[in-house]
Amino acid sequence: MTTYAYKAQDTRGKVKSGQVKAASTAEAERQLKGKGMQPISIEESVATGLQADINIPGITNRVALKDITVFSRQFATMINSGLSLLRALAILAEQTENKTLSKTILEVKSSVEQGHSLSQSMAQHPKIFNHLYVAMVRAGETGGVLDDSLNRLAETLEKQMYLKQKIKSAMMYPVAVLVLVILIVAAMLIFIVPMFVDLYADLEGELPAMTKLLIGLSDVLVSFWYLVLGGTIGAYFGFRAWKGTDKGRRQWDRIKLKMPVFGKLVHKTAIARFSHTLSGLITTGVPILQAMEIVGDTSGNAVVEDALMAAKASVSEGESIAGPLAAAGTVFPPMVVQMVSVGEETGALDQMLERIGTFYDQEVDAMVEGLTSLIEPILIVFMGGAVGGILVSLYLPMFNIVNLI
Repeated sequence: MTTYAYKAQDTRGKVKSGQVKAASTAEAERQLKGKGMQPISIEESVATGLQADINIPGITNRVALKDITVFSRQFATMINSGLSLLRALAILAEQTENKTLSKTILEVKSSVEQGHSLSQSMAQHPKIFNHLYVAMVRAGETGGVLDDSLNRLAETLEKQMYLKQKIKSAMMYPVAVLVLVILIVAAMLIFIVPMFVDLYADLEGELPAMTKLLIGLSDVLVSFWYLVLGGTIGAYFGFRAWKGTDKGRRQWDRIKLKMPVFGKLVHKTAIARFSHTLSGLITTGVPILQAMEIVGDTSGNAVVEDALMAAKASVSEGESIAGPLAAAGTVFPPMVVQMVSVGEETGALDQMLERIGTFYDQEVDAMVEGLTSLIEPILIVFMGGAVGGILVSLYLPMFNIVNLI
């Protein structure tokens, strides 16, 4: 959204100047006229110095899932209250704090004014409104229940956000402790170990293997720290580049599912997301084949996506959904397959999927709580072992100091 400097005449004939934020000059003019002012001049304002907005790609222009969820909920409320589509979009653009989302809403509003449907206008911004969002909005437009679709969208996004937060809360503590351990060990190798090396140099005799290894690591870190730092940074960005490829993403998703402890958590989270998303799409009237494709695109795991694409191919040939899901092996547990089968038979597939999603939400909650209580003592032991191992290696020669002298 651009800032425009204006001069305008109010209802009393007085000339006033100020600034207004809008997507275009025409939009700025409409805003001023809406306030009862007659524009005299409108020019783009160039911010300088501390007034200029700092725009860091991927950080300041990022639209979080929470922002989209709040927008959807407010949009549904406004539509349900009888506000016109254009008026609701204008209000949301003005009150949305995220500048990128606000600008996108204004662009969507402009596209709707030009005669495009809401779903078509949103589809022009795939980074903000993904395939799932556009499909559910299109279904709501077609069925005349846009407010219901937006409410359902908000519920689905809230559940996705809740699952993400659960995973983050489970991972945050061990990652923080691991980083702390690495920093402590690095500090000891750089500053503490060299002090003992000078002491050992005055002594004659063979040092223990653990002490030699520790001194060697310290020498490498002190003498070639730039290589270690560069290698670490290179490995990080190399991993991200590999994970960004289609082959790398699929391999990494398989690895995540096979992890000893966190694999089950990732698996249950994927099932919960699949169930809630497919339930929401079916409820809003999206055709089953299109719904399965969308769920595959938004599943967040390539293994689940491949299984759903295989199931979609089978369903397109006239088979039920449960059969192909069962053929996917361990991706979909037997309970999920059986409940989907019952849902198809009773004509209540959306309700059954919602129950599956709720069940796995509870499973994720219980697992996160269990992991938190289990990981804490393990990490304490790990930290103590790392620091204690260094101290023992440093003081081993002291136990034999009499022989060395």
